[in-house]
Amino acid sequence: MTVAIPDEVYRSARVHAAVADTSLSALVTGFLRSLSDDSGEFERLAELQRRTLDEVHAFQASDRLSREEVHDRALL
Repeated sequence: MTVAIPDEVYRSARVHAAVADTSLSALVTGFLRSLSDDSGEFERLAELQRRTLDEVHAFQASDRLSREEVHDRALL
């Protein structure tokens, strides 16, 4: 497969690969693999959102501090 990319992008990617102690080919493979795994990531994030919203519904405004308590600072 042949891919045309700008020189500055290529150089930056090579530096990134060197810093990560991997090859440019491995970086590209990982990136392309992550694109195909997006549906699984989407489902994971959707489940996280559902769990978070369930916890937020348990939140009550009466659990919060009053304005006076928020601004009450101990003087040293």
